[in-house]
Amino acid sequence: MDAKSVISHEVAVAAGPFAPGHLGELTRIVPFEMVDEVLAEAGRTQRRIRHLPSRVVVYLLLAGALFPGIGWQQVWQRLTAGLDGLETSAPTAGAMAQARRRVGAVPLHRLFDLLRGPAAGINTVGARWRGLLVCAVDGTLVAVPDSPANQVEFVRHRCNNGGAGYPSLRLLVLVSCGTRTVLDAVFGPTSNGETFYAPSLVRSLREGMIVLLDRNFAVQALVEAVTRTGAHVLVRVKEHRRLPVLGRFANGSYLSGLGSVPVRVIDCEITLSTSQGRRTCAYRLVTTLTDPHTHPAAEVIRLYHERWEVETSYLEIKSTILGGRVLRARTPAGVAQEVFALLVTYQVLRLAMADATGTRPDTDPDRASFSIALNTARDLLVQAAGIFDNTTVDLVGNIGRRVLASLMPDRRVRTRPRVVKRAISKYNAKGTVDRTSYKATISIDILTTRTP
Repeated sequence: MDAKSVISHEVAVAAGPFAPGHLGELTRIVPFEMVDEVLAEAGRTQRRIRHLPSRVVVYLLLAGALFPGIGWQQVWQRLTAGLDGLETSAPTAGAMAQARRRVGAVPLHRLFDLLRGPAAGINTVGARWRGLLVCAVDGTLVAVPDSPANQVEFVRHRCNNGGAGYPSLRLLVLVSCGTRTVLDAVFGPTSNGETFYAPSLVRSLREGMIVLLDRNFAVQALVEAVTRTGAHVLVRVKEHRRLPVLGRFANGSYLSGLGSVPVRVIDCEITLSTSQGRRTCAYRLVTTLTDPHTHPAAEVIRLYHERWEVETSYLEIKSTILGGRVLRARTPAGVAQEVFALLVTYQVLRLAMADATGTRPDTDPDRASFSIALNTARDLLVQAAGIFDNTTVDLVGNIGRRVLASLMPDRRVRTRPRVVKRAISKYNAKGTVDRTSYKATISIDILTTRTP
């Protein structure tokens, strides 16, 4: 005898033509009221109820960031897949393109401004160091479609194999290293360098923060701008850069100046030992934390390793979410809209993960899997599940429960510098790529430099 079963579930969504406007369980972090507010502020609220109201278009754009590898009509099918029994519209590709142009980039920019910032659980493991919120800034390139309009605004990045296949934009983010939430972001053509865009991120720095910077950002004007906000700086400078010795400390570091800013310089050698041998690198670090007793040099050196968290954020955005794909938009205005939608989507995923790990104060947020959070969010969007929850306060949610159920092991020590693992051409990648995992130990030697 054949057995059959019927599974049904209730879905709570907005009424009428607004029903497709949701982001699954992530709608709780980006609620209807928030979207309506940014649309009203930007003057993009529809004058009459359409098949694609402006609120629905915003959620469509965010859903498009969750599903970057498919067309907009397929994104719409996922938004409406869990709405069986409800009468929903079936807009054409042209109608959706017109609706996206009507909404523009400003509401997505305002939405990002509302959501950016550290997670509520900023006192969790790894978020703070000696009372300071640890942040990092770095830049990356994002490929955009090779359309005539984009070619006017963006340029192809030069590389060893000739020009890149697609134009690129330059994206800089300020990340909270503990939870990898985005505090601020700026982007534009690659014709301007990272130090051109970096001052725009200073607005989000304040007292009680320390920002970690790579050698490209060791610019006197930028360091002065950061210190005026009350935030501290820890930046690597080139080894041959000559800085005046104004006073020596017992541990080998010395007092100096970077423009008008008093700084402490720490010269060190970091040795990484594995079963395959030893490798030693020289570092020169400059910090505005000038007291060697309250902020010991060895701890400052270890802190600088947290700068790699911003690189992990770019990995999650460009590889995990985008899957290495080029953006969709074929105009600069559309590119801006898409980038803000991508940043908002990344931020709400990170906030959901931080809410989950925040319920376990002893759990390092590094152990939370971004891939699990992303794929769970995609599933819940297709199911239109978890949009409303009026009965209980559930900070963890289904996304958080799946993340906590599959925590990753503690982070391994990084044993390799950055290397191009996937060549642009069919020929060999740059250098020898060793993907073997090694147990590693790190030793730090603080060097004493002779006084010039």
